[in-house]
Amino acid sequence: MEGKREGERPWARMAPALALLLVVVAAGSFLLARGSAKPALPGGAQQGRAGSGFYGTLALPSKPAPAIHLRDYQGRPVTLAEYRGKAVLVTFLYANCPDICPLITSNLRVALNLLGKRASAVQVIAVSVDPRGDTAANVARFVREHEMTGRMQYLIGSAAELAPTWKAWNVGSSREVDQPQLVAHSALVYGISASGKLMTIYPDSFEPSEIAHDVPLLAAR
Repeated sequence: MEGKREGERPWARMAPALALLLVVVAAGSFLLARGSAKPALPGGAQQGRAGSGFYGTLALPSKPAPAIHLRDYQGRPVTLAEYRGKAVLVTFLYANCPDICPLITSNLRVALNLLGKRASAVQVIAVSVDPRGDTAANVARFVREHEMTGRMQYLIGSAAELAPTWKAWNVGSSREVDQPQLVAHSALVYGISASGKLMTIYPDSFEPSEIAHDVPLLAAR
């Protein structure tokens, strides 16, 4: 049996394992730091704490929401301003999304169901982040499969038509390099008051009950 070499220190044999551990810890810290970064909000608003009875995170200071002037997948013109007097929930989706977009849409449907008759006080608007893939047929299928036909305005257009809205709402949209069928994009839901102000923000992991709770408050403002 080979003995310990002269002058060898015990911690020297542990150096490779310690180095690997440091790499793992550093990588984890980097990922946590990235995950904690707050996305940019429209109009330079900042995410504040929940308050004033809202379950959603407040957008501070409260400012008028950026305008939206687009067409839905059936070709009808839609503006955000036409829903003044109602609460509006705005989000950004694409029909071929494999995970987050279906989750957001399904949870919005559950929130509307929880509201019951009070759902008439809110309008859901989705804006496409995929001009190429969000054809009228694809969007119609997506809306139908998620039981949101007639319950959600899904707005589409060319990249040139959609880009001003993306910019105004600080929404990123870019195709994955190795999987061009996928689109990397911001995945928030914005709560707009009846007076047209951006009031609340919800992450893609929101609970439907949170929005169901906040809609009457948004509709009253």
